[in-house]
Formats: sequence, structure tokens, C-alpha cells
Amino acid sequence: MLATLAARGRETDLIDLRLVQLGAGERETLRDAGEMCAIVLSGAVDVTIGGAELGTATRPGDVFEAGGDAVYVPPDEALTLVADRAAVVAVSAAPLADLPAGAARLLKASEQDIRTAGSGNWARTIRTVLGSDDDAGRLLLGETVSPPGNWSSYPPHKHDRHAPPEEVALEEVYYYRFKPKAGFGVQLVYDESDERAQIVRDGDVVAIPSGYHPVVAAPGYSLYYLWMLAGEGRELVPFFDGRHEWIQEHAS
Repeated sequence: MLATLAARGRETDLIDLRLVQLGAGERETLRDAGEMCAIVLSGAVDVTIGGAELGTATRPGDVFEAGGDAVYVPPDEALTLVADRAAVVAVSAAPLADLPAGAARLLKASEQDIRTAGSGNWARTIRTVLGSDDDAGRLLLGETVSPPGNWSSYPPHKHDRHAPPEEVALEEVYYYRFKPKAGFGVQLVYDESDERAQIVRDGDVVAIPSGYHPVVAAPGYSLYYLWMLAGEGRELVPFFDGRHEWIQEHAS
């Protein structure tokens, strides 16, 4: 089953997100005029791009336990997924305009850049799946896992103004999971003229075209979110809210 996930909040101009749910043996073929990056959230799928078999993409356990394999797909190439076992795959896409595409390939979880960011109640694990140094045209993609009660995307930062090297304009989409599933968090989005707080739950999607955007998990519930960015460049250059940037000096 293929579903387009509707984002809450303001819409983005560039990022599309779909969710593929497959029972064992089922298949789905996708094609997009832009580049795509598909990441396995659970299960395993055999991957074919443009008729070429690339192998099996999988994730052992759930999104909180381990990283998952991903697939990069150039524009107008057919991506076929066949479930080796029941699987859920998130597929993001963005138009390239006149930007060059990357090469079709598997992005193995073992090759991801995994690091811990922050400290104390704003520590979290970040897995970069498709980073700024990877072969792609516009998309950036990764995962963040926060312990119960912790803040993430913190100190608050934004990336909506194109003024490199200080800041690069990138719109963003978050797709959330919680463990246990009944959990919830609060997503803040604010700037000089507006501020909003949204309760987010398992399976929700929020679009963040602009503004500072910290998020916090409720006590007792681990938070995962898949993040996707696309914009004027592929450099991750966050611009921190100067009122709260001082907390980085206390990170251990």
C-alpha cells in the first residue's frame, strides 16, 4: 500500500513524503520527476532501480534500536520494492531543477554517520543517511532519536535564509514515531513574527518551511523523527537563536 503523508503546519514547496507498507511478497513501483531517497523503517525489501537489481535493504529491529538501509533514486528512474518480509518504507522526493543528480545506489546503515549531539536533557542520537558530502542533487535525509523527556533540534536553530556561509536556506519535514506508540511530544516553530506549538504523535508529519523548530518528547516516551531537507544548497548550516546558543558551552 502506498500513501502520501500530509504534513501539518505550513506546506513546503520542495519535499514530498510517501509511506509504502508491504506484506511479505508484495511489491510497489514508484517513479518521480525529482530525485528520491527511500529508507526502510521496518522489515526488508529487495530493490530494483531502472531494471537493475541492487540487493536487499533492511532494518534489524525498530527505528529506535538501529539504523536502516536506504536507497537513492535519480529522477524518472523506476524504483521497485519487493518485500522479503513485511516492510514499511518512507520515500521522500524533491525536484532537481537544473541540479545534477546522484547515482542510483543502496545506502547501507553500516555506512551512516552516527553521533551523539547535545548533553543532559537535550542529548540525542543523530544518524545521517544522505549527508551534504554524499552524491545527490538536493535532498538531505537522516534520523534523530531522543530519550524520554529530552529536547532535540536544540539549541533552537533555523535555516530559512540563504546567506552562506552563515546560513543556507533549507525547508524541512519531520516524520515522528514514539515508543511506546501512545506517546506524544511538542513541536515548536517560531520566528520574530509568529510562534506555534503542536502536539505530535506516532505517525504525524510536520512541515517546517521556516523558523526555529525545537521539539521535546513527553516523559516516559522515546521520540524518533525522520528529517528531510531540500533548498538552495546541500550544506547543513544551522543558524542558532542567539538567546539560547550559550547552552552549547555547557555540553559535555
